[in-house]
Order: sequence, then C-alpha cells, then structure tokens
Amino acid sequence: MILTGAMLLAVIAALVAVAIVLKFQLGLSFTQALLYAPLKLAWRVQDQRIAVARDAETPVIYAISHQSKLDPALMLSLLPEQTLHILDDYSAKSMWLEPWRELARTIAFNAEHVFVSRRLVRHLRGRGRLAVYLPDAVEPDTKSFRLFRAVARIALKADAKIVPIVIGGARHLPMSSTPAEQAPRRWFPELRLSVLEPMTIAALMESAGAQQATASSALFDRIAEARVAAGDPSRTIFKAVRDAALRFGPSRTIVEDVVSGSMTYRNLLIAARVLAGRFAHIDQPGEAVGLMLPNANGIAISFLALQSAGRVTAMINYTAGTASVSAAIRTATIRTVISSRAFVEKANLGDVVQAIEQAGVKIVWLEELRDKVTIFEKALGALFWRFAVTDRDPAKPAVILFTSGSEGLPKGVVLSHKNLIANAMQAEARLTLTPEDTLLNVLPAFHSFGLTAGTLLPLLIGVRLFLYPSPLHYKLIPEIAAKAKPTILVGTDTFLNGYARTAKDSDFASLRLVVAGAEAVKPETRRVWRERFGAEIVEGFGLTEAAPVVAVNTASHGRDGTVGRLFPGMRMKLEPVEGIAEGGRLFLSGPNVMMGYMTADRPGELQPLLDGWHDTGDIVSVDREGFISIRGRAKRFAKIGGEMVSLGAVEMLVQALWPEEHHAAVSVPDKRKGERIVLVTTADAADTKSLRQYGKKAGATELMVPDDIIKIEEMPVLGSGKTDYTAARRIAVERLGLEAAA
Repeated sequence: MILTGAMLLAVIAALVAVAIVLKFQLGLSFTQALLYAPLKLAWRVQDQRIAVARDAETPVIYAISHQSKLDPALMLSLLPEQTLHILDDYSAKSMWLEPWRELARTIAFNAEHVFVSRRLVRHLRGRGRLAVYLPDAVEPDTKSFRLFRAVARIALKADAKIVPIVIGGARHLPMSSTPAEQAPRRWFPELRLSVLEPMTIAALMESAGAQQATASSALFDRIAEARVAAGDPSRTIFKAVRDAALRFGPSRTIVEDVVSGSMTYRNLLIAARVLAGRFAHIDQPGEAVGLMLPNANGIAISFLALQSAGRVTAMINYTAGTASVSAAIRTATIRTVISSRAFVEKANLGDVVQAIEQAGVKIVWLEELRDKVTIFEKALGALFWRFAVTDRDPAKPAVILFTSGSEGLPKGVVLSHKNLIANAMQAEARLTLTPEDTLLNVLPAFHSFGLTAGTLLPLLIGVRLFLYPSPLHYKLIPEIAAKAKPTILVGTDTFLNGYARTAKDSDFASLRLVVAGAEAVKPETRRVWRERFGAEIVEGFGLTEAAPVVAVNTASHGRDGTVGRLFPGMRMKLEPVEGIAEGGRLFLSGPNVMMGYMTADRPGELQPLLDGWHDTGDIVSVDREGFISIRGRAKRFAKIGGEMVSLGAVEMLVQALWPEEHHAAVSVPDKRKGERIVLVTTADAADTKSLRQYGKKAGATELMVPDDIIKIEEMPVLGSGKTDYTAARRIAVERLGLEAAA
C-alpha cells in the first residue's frame, strides 16, 4: 500500500515536472500544461508548430480538421485560454472533455443558425480568437461544405486571419470519428501538429493568383495544405512505406500480381531489405541505377530496395526503343541496370539488352542475385526490415524519370523523396482513398503516373495494390478486373477505350473510381464507362516534372471539360501567348515540382529550376473557381496566316465527327502560309468535305479544318498510352513527300 502510494506520488511529481517544462516551453498556463502533460507523454505529440497558432495576431480563426474526440482536448490545452471553441453538441458533451471543462468556453451550435448570426463576428472584431472544428472529409458533401462557406464568410466580415490546424495520426486513434475499416486503430500513435501561417481569406485568394478561388474554396484548399504537411512529406520513400506498414499493420496484404501472388507489408520490406544488402555494393550512394522491370511484385521490391540502399532509381522505358534507352543511360550516367532474364525473354527485349551492354553498362539479373542470397542474409532481413541500409536526405534525388518524347528527345526528370511523398500526400488530401480500396495499376512504373499514383500512393496509404504488367492486353485486363474486383483503376483515355471494347458489362462492376490522365478524356469514353460500367471517370492533369499529378476533379470540386483544380500547396502563373486571347502559358511551383532536368548535352548534371518555377509548355485557361481547361501544348499550336490554331482543338472537332477512331492533328511546313494542318487518322471514312461541313455547323473556323488527311491502320502510341506525335508527324511528312522541308 505504501509502495503504491509512493509510486502514485512519483507519477504525480513527474507529471508536474513535465507540466512546468511545457508551461515555459510552449507558453501555456499551468492548468493547461498540467492537462496537456499526459497527452504529450502518451502520444509523443510533435508540437513545435503550436507557437505559430498561439502567436497569431487577433482577430484569428483556428480552422481545425476534426478527426477524433481527442482533438478538442488537445486544442483546449494548447491554444490561448481566451479562445472561444465552437463544438457541435456531440463533441461538446464528450467524456474526453470532462477534465478540460473548466477551460472550455464552448458553444454547441447548429451551423445554419449560429453561423449566420452576428455574434461570432462581434467576438472576433473585439480582438477575439475562435476555434472552429470542421469536418475531416477530404471530399465533403454539400451540407458539410456549408460550414466552410460560413467560416469563410465570418473571416471576411471580421477581417480575421485563418490558422489551419491538422493533427496528423488522430484519425487512427480509438476515439477517431473515421470508421475503423478506413483507419485502422492504434492506441498510441505518434501525433503531429500541422499548423500553417496565419492568412486572411482575402490574402489567400490574392495569393492564389492565376489559380482563382472562391472564399470557401480558398479556405478548403488551405486546410488541405495543412493536411499534406501533417503527412510529413520530409521523409525518405523507404521510411514513409515503413511507417505505413506500422500504421496499417505489417501483416496487412498490400501488393499482388498475377504470377507471384500476394505479399504483406512485412514480406515486402523483408525482401526489399535482403536485396538492399546486395544493391549496397552496386556503384556508390547517390548514383543512378537503372531499373527495367514490368508491373509485378518484383518492381515494388526492387524499387524499395534501391531506396533502402541509398541509390537513385532511374526508371528505364523499355518500350521506347533502343535509341531512347541508350540516350537515357548516357543522360543519367547509368553504370548498372537491374532487370530479370525471364522478363527480357518474355517481352522479347533482346535488342534493348544488347543496346544497354553496348553502352558499357553492367546488367544485374535478379534471378542470379536470388540464387546467391544466403540464410544469414534472409535472417538479417527478417530482423531489420524496419531499417534502411543507407540513410538519405529526403531533399536529395530519389528517382530519375524520362519524359515521354512525344514531341522530341526525352530528358531526365530528377525527383527528390520530398517531391514524390508530397505528391502522394496531395492526392490523399484531395481524393477519398481508404484501406478498403483495391487499386488495379496497369500503367508501367517508368511512366510517372504509374509510379506515383499507381504504385507509391497505395503503398503509402494502405490501399491494396494489384499490379498487371502491360496496359496493352485489352482482352485480359477486363478478365483480371472481374477476378481482382478493384475499386480504383488508373489509366489513359486510349487504354480505357480499348478495355471498354472487349469487356463484359460486369467486368468492371466493382469500380467506384476511375482516374484518367496523360491525355484528354473524350466525351464518348466518359459516356461508355458511365452507361456500361456505372463508373465515373475522374479526369486529372499531370506532367512528369510534377511527380506527376498537378490537378484533379473530385466529388466536391468537379467540372466536366476541365482537369480540375490545383493540388494543395501548388501555385501557378500564366504568361500571355501571342495570338491566344484567352488563357496563357502555364508555369508551376510547389512541393512536388521536380529538382531539375538532366539533358543529353550535360549528362549526369542536375540543372535546377530557375526560381522554383517550371515552364510546362501547356496553354491553359482558368475559370473564377480555379478549374483548369487545357487548350493544348504550346508546341501543339500551328501558326497559320499569323493566327494560332490549337491542334488539340482540331482533334476534338474530328473526334466528335468520328468518335470510334483515333486521330492526331500535326503541323507541317507550308511555303505560302508558314504551316498547315494534317490529320493522321484511323478512320477509313474520313474526308475533308465531310469535316468541313461538320466544322461549319460546329462553329469552327476554316483554319481548323485540316488541309490533308492521312489514313493509317493503327495510331502510334508511346508506352505511357499517349499518342506518339513525333511518329504521327513523321508519317505525314513521308506520305506528303515533305522530307526535305521537315
């Protein structure tokens, strides 16, 4: 009894000591510090950013993403005591707030009544502080989004600054408001306070610049930025996947393919650790090592192993042809390529292997490595799967991807760990993705969309990943989908069209979300998937240089005919383009925008971005709510008689007339007009007369009607699914006998 009493006194003394430290460290009152101390110790709260909230000048609104019943207790302990906390009736009466009841100045409110009153505005104008707990949904419904409008309106009327706060890890607490199936519970996860700098709504809207935004969307976007920061993008890829394994459970099945079967997080990381021990003897830390593998469990293992070993993974596009592969190797100064003999034989890549070896590059075959692995190495892997073999700075290069080369020579795009993790966290902050989902990825990992959205994102957020080796198997992929029952599919318009032609109506019945990028989604594609499979296609926009996703439509912010709104934390600016009245040339900055290029004329040299802005080469327009419409690539405009004509708009016109076929509009030299437009098409019935008549009815200008039509059996495409415009233009030039002029 005496011992128990002594222990209790010791615990109390320890809490008081911790409270005293916290009081002076964070500027809390003693009561706050005493109540906060057990929370700090139990959940190892990373609270360094709370000073930003406490020091914010009044009037201020703390916009808190409400994830669990613990959130108000934390905020009551950490925010200034004079803060007025606005809680819904259910949260205000929670037993978790009982010890904090004396601190709480709460109002149980009905959003439709309290928020339209003048009371809160008066409180703020009196140099007040307000804490508002907003729904945690990343795609809030209409009723929930009404709260964002109300808070934005109050902030505008009171000229109050907004301080977004997100408690990273809170959704996994036992007292979380998120269903356990979507956020596996952990008793004591580490909590991370994400607090952004104070800004007024007017300043947020002004800082958006070319992005445009309503007041409510500006607030929503700012909270999404805090959500991204709460995901801790400043980690290496290996550490982020390891953390996901611990969060969702090492025994959770996370990746599967058609040959090897399924793997848990633990098995995946054990295999990666074993390989990493071998890869650590390849070249030097920080050097580029080529990876040439198909979509299968082996690429997930090998990619993580290279990250664990501290090597930069250079993704080899084995579909690009020997010349492009050789150019990529020279550009990134690759000395070693990792591949599989079985894959090379099955994919008939002997000529690519020969080109690699002729470039003086060593090929490491996974089969040979596997045969040499010892029992001791396997035991070490099982013991130390949580730890990387080599530590890396997250700001350093992690991956080199190569641009598609659809309009010229491919360049090496250098992406850091931060770039890739940030882009995955941006996607999680925009789209509702949960461990209940299964994602079918058919896009190769050498394609930026296939790597980040199709491979890394599922591993980082606990979505089960099903890998399939080729997007070109139009008959087999619907059968795979019928068996795997994915809820999410990523693809391009070209591939989605191909699957729809061969699939049964029931093959894609399990899908709830189809995310399409890389090329514009045609209205016919959208209609077919909606009517036959009951699946809505969500269109986005990306580029390799942005790791790759830049914008996306969502359930709460969607608009047909656009590619959606910018990801959280990104900024854009538009530069005027001669001959184009609406829109401009798009420049981007943000945490996911690349470190820089490597080019063939400066091999192995990172060429950083100027002032952090990337010239995308895209011509876009932006409406008042921030929705982006792609007008076309700057290189895909033809200057005819002094006027700029979008080749993409020409393709849309042609597609509307012959929707079942594939078309590419290209420009070729013309002595009289400077340039002229040629249509390369698979439509046998295509003719200039019909197109001119249709264009006249559609209101198209005469300049948009191609002068020549070249008919082909099959449209050339790149491995990413994009139309190969270089090849299409070459066909047009050859057929028209313009070799000398081109």
